[in-house]
Amino acid sequence: MSLNLSLLQAHPAHVDADAVIAAVFEDGSLSASAQQLNEASSGLIRTLIERGDVSGKLGRNALLLAPAGIRAPRVLLVGVGEAGKLDAARYLRAATETLQALRNGPVARVHSTLPQLEVIGRDMAWKLRQAALAAMRVAYTYNTTKKSSKPSNLAALSLAGDEEHDDALRIASGIADGMNLARELGNLPPNICTPVYLAEQARHIAEAHANVSLQVLEPEQMRELGMGALLAVGQGSVNPPRLIVLRYEGTAPKVKPQVLVGKGITFDTGGISIKPGPSMDEMKFDMCGAASVLGTFLSAVRLGLRINLIAIAAAAENMPDGNSYRPGDVLTSMSGKTIEVLNTDAEGRLVLCDALTYAQGFEPETLIDVATLTGACVVALGKHAHGLMSRDDALADELIRAGEISHDRAWRLPVWDDYQPMLDSASADMANIGGKSAGAITAACFLARFTENQTRWAHLDIAGTAWDEGRKGMATGRPVGLLVEWLMGKQQN
Repeated sequence: MSLNLSLLQAHPAHVDADAVIAAVFEDGSLSASAQQLNEASSGLIRTLIERGDVSGKLGRNALLLAPAGIRAPRVLLVGVGEAGKLDAARYLRAATETLQALRNGPVARVHSTLPQLEVIGRDMAWKLRQAALAAMRVAYTYNTTKKSSKPSNLAALSLAGDEEHDDALRIASGIADGMNLARELGNLPPNICTPVYLAEQARHIAEAHANVSLQVLEPEQMRELGMGALLAVGQGSVNPPRLIVLRYEGTAPKVKPQVLVGKGITFDTGGISIKPGPSMDEMKFDMCGAASVLGTFLSAVRLGLRINLIAIAAAAENMPDGNSYRPGDVLTSMSGKTIEVLNTDAEGRLVLCDALTYAQGFEPETLIDVATLTGACVVALGKHAHGLMSRDDALADELIRAGEISHDRAWRLPVWDDYQPMLDSASADMANIGGKSAGAITAACFLARFTENQTRWAHLDIAGTAWDEGRKGMATGRPVGLLVEWLMGKQQN
């Protein structure tokens, strides 16, 4: 459902809403808005704190019902920890958890005073944007194949802020559009979200926007271009692969485009090197790189960014079949380089290498690939940080900075030539795996061999961040926030 966002500068006790959110600190002190609510309710909040019914510890919430002297029938008090030490992570946690606490109740209209809090190193525009994004993430409900899903009752959120910051809400809404697309595509089951389905979703984007065009390469066209690596991955499936190319012209044609390439393995069995059965169902998320690239593209278009942008999704299904590619096969990529297949479950880099070669034909200013590429990255960084690898220090710094601003953070790993010999092969120019050690790095080193002529190239391994694990785990929409933040900094004057 859509969430109506607005800014409202008013006394919190007088706001016409179903619930008002205010903060309290660990030492028992009140935020300015909580103090106003306390005075309007004849000291109720202070009494509850002294009695131990309300705590300012981080993550503690207390819902007050029908407090006297306050127009809203509910006040949700949220603990934000030590006064003067509220950082971005704690602020986002408070903004998210308060809305989650109200999400499934009878509350439709919420007013949040949290943007009035002082957050270390962040301005009002950031606080408003992130509070709005947190609310829209909470309001998202997946119900395409689950009709019993209960949608959120949240319909409207007003944030304490001046109208001069209206642009923060516009940006948040544009980013949320892209994140929700990425989440929806990731959450769809693999019998629906096939390579052809991804291409159709890209077609919808192109048809809805005048300055967007679409090209979809089918197997025969890929064969003519020599994309032997991408085609090999998809040849064991009845669902044929697609190379999806969306182009957005937001500035003068002479300006070089930013190009994003996403891994779109719509289901990954591992192929002949088949994966273990437990958790294989989660391999429907192996197309989240492509989903995030398409989502980022949609956000850029909706925000009208003054850039030229190309999004490429390399979509295939990796299945075991009599026609599947095998360990021991030698593939010829579009670049002409040959690859010895040692493991068919290292398929993401094979679809990406041909997509990266194709992408360089657009003469990109910057080339970034995004992929749920390696379990090794999950082992190294867990579920919090994307793995970032690049030979370009300036580009790596830009992406890390964008991640810090958006709180969609990445951590840099090396992609040194020292690791390249691990990919040596006796049968081909390279092998598709480098052994047990440094798996995330050798995967990036493999991709680096197909971007040797592209100085500004970066690889984002999102295997740990693209979805939440477990039977109830869902797609996160990351790293749309990071990428949109970075693209906003690339706009032409």
